[in-house]
Amino acid sequence: MTHVEIVSVGDELLRGIVQETNAHWIAKRLAARGAALSRVVLVPDDVEVVAAELRQVLAREPVMVFTHGGLGPTDDDRTREALAAATGRALELHAEAEAIVRRRYTELAAAGTVAEAAMNEARLRMARLPHGARALDNQIGAAPGIVIPHGSTTIVALPGVPPELVWIWENPLAPILHELLGPGGFGEVTLTLELLDESSIVELLRTVQGEHPGVYVKSRAKGFGSDDHVRVTLAARGKSTGGAVAMVARAEADLRTALRAEGIAVLDT
Repeated sequence: MTHVEIVSVGDELLRGIVQETNAHWIAKRLAARGAALSRVVLVPDDVEVVAAELRQVLAREPVMVFTHGGLGPTDDDRTREALAAATGRALELHAEAEAIVRRRYTELAAAGTVAEAAMNEARLRMARLPHGARALDNQIGAAPGIVIPHGSTTIVALPGVPPELVWIWENPLAPILHELLGPGGFGEVTLTLELLDESSIVELLRTVQGEHPGVYVKSRAKGFGSDDHVRVTLAARGKSTGGAVAMVARAEADLRTALRAEGIAVLDT
């Protein structure tokens, strides 16, 4: 199984100022490639804290670790420094990253989004990357993404602004994801049961899970209201979508059989 981790960076996340949605978005894309997201952690904009967390991640040797946040031009954007500290690399002005930043501010100035295109120290900060890093173009914002191969793990640092993260993921990062994670496959189905008490099917679900160890079986209940039916999600990762879907289909068939035996109906949704 291909293991991946996410480190979400930002004081605004920990203080509840901004809702953390990037990890959720990334998780869905990783699942679609058959990768196993084994850990997500939120950390503040503190170089030592982020670096310490990254060192622990690197010691576990996942195939990839994604960070998001802290790549902008302000004083609290410190992820670049943390990446350098965690990997023992020097920060240096990166020619490709500088070209990206210069181009973006020229474009933004021409569009009237910023007052001028001239580079200043704040803008140059975004072009200082750890030695040996690769810059990823950003055509939505200005801060380049960063890729650092480090031992058996590839570190990918993305901006925290969702549209920027999505654009980089779907464009310059796409071939790297394909190379390291492969196309993979994912299958999922959710059944809504004519049932309000989730606890009554614990043993039934345990049996289905035991018979299909490669399938994730999870029941979800909202409460005990008259319309809060229990839902059961079956999901699987595989080397191909067809294989993953087939795994889920077999588990679904057994689940439906077990539910019928207990007199529990599956509702059409």
